[in-house]
Amino acid sequence: MFADLLKNMKQFCVIGNPIEHSISPKLHNAAYKAFSIDAAYTKILLENGGKLRETLLTYEGANITVPHKEAAFSVCDKIEGIAAQIEAVNTIVKKNDKLIGFNTDADGFFEAIKEFGKVENALVLGAGGAAKAIAFILRQNGIETAILNRSVERLEFFRQKGFKSFSWGSFAPKKYDIVINTTTAGLKDNVLPAPAEILNETLKSARFGFDAIYNKKTPFLKLCDEFGLKYKDGSDMLLYQAVFAFNIFFDNVYDETKIAQIMKKSL
Repeated sequence: MFADLLKNMKQFCVIGNPIEHSISPKLHNAAYKAFSIDAAYTKILLENGGKLRETLLTYEGANITVPHKEAAFSVCDKIEGIAAQIEAVNTIVKKNDKLIGFNTDADGFFEAIKEFGKVENALVLGAGGAAKAIAFILRQNGIETAILNRSVERLEFFRQKGFKSFSWGSFAPKKYDIVINTTTAGLKDNVLPAPAEILNETLKSARFGFDAIYNKKTPFLKLCDEFGLKYKDGSDMLLYQAVFAFNIFFDNVYDETKIAQIMKKSL
């Protein structure tokens, strides 16, 4: 009987590596319960990105986190919205055995920083899928955006898309309204996302700091605090990308304000 119930229940998940820290199941399962949806959401550790598509096809929908967002883009049958520009996907739905990819990180991030007020320019640390989402949504909203990454190779995408891009060796600090960490530095260690001398020089003239890592005051955010910046971790970005992803899973029939209220309570 229980096995039959599970078989009929819609199955969703979040896929990444590492994944044990993810609270996405808590957010989505709280919303399923509140809306009386017969579904379950779990987390999947996937070390081999080559198995991403076959894993995704066993679920009705999924969220993708590091390091698989760019691989997720390549395994989709169709791409919708800003994900086509970003070339990174964090939300996938399965329809007629086809995978359709979206990116809710971009809108989730921008919703999260609205309380900062007016921002004219930004520095994004890192060059992965989250960096792409954030860079594109910033530019879409008229904010001049530069990218800083340790290696030169991963900057090529951003250069081709017209972003000012710097490696650690070529970067000359200037004034940025907001500095954003999209790397995993500080997630499971006490490492800064860039050399201290670069960050010190940059943060002393910044107004805001943001770290995509959530539920943790990372070394980067501690440094922002030392320089007196107003700062946020990635909790609200996680919340809002989950709200938008939830509605994509269910054809946008639910009220996003209500979804956000339910998910926020679960936090």
